[in-house]
Amino acid sequence: MTYLILYIAGIASIWWIYRVGWIEALKTILSILIPSVLIILFNVKAGKLIFKSPIVGIISVLPTAFFIYRGSRPVVSGINNWIDKKRNEYVDSKDVVEAEVISEEKD
Repeated sequence: MTYLILYIAGIASIWWIYRVGWIEALKTILSILIPSVLIILFNVKAGKLIFKSPIVGIISVLPTAFFIYRGSRPVVSGINNWIDKKRNEYVDSKDVVEAEVISEEKD
């Protein structure tokens, strides 16, 4: 089952990279992956409390996931800004030559 989920996620990632480009796909994947990993890590660490009382675990899953998601937004924004800054530094490089393409129309 895990392989099926990883296979679908891989195909979706390849399609997304094709659709929007490498940099935008990387930013989107990181904005999903970072909060997900933090939520999973929190639930693993808090598993002792969750497994002792399933009612507390069920009630606490959504609020903790929401707070972790909101708390990770500055980290995700910082990483996305860093990626944009690196991309802009490359575009503004002196080694890049701008060129115009003029098409010749044949009548």
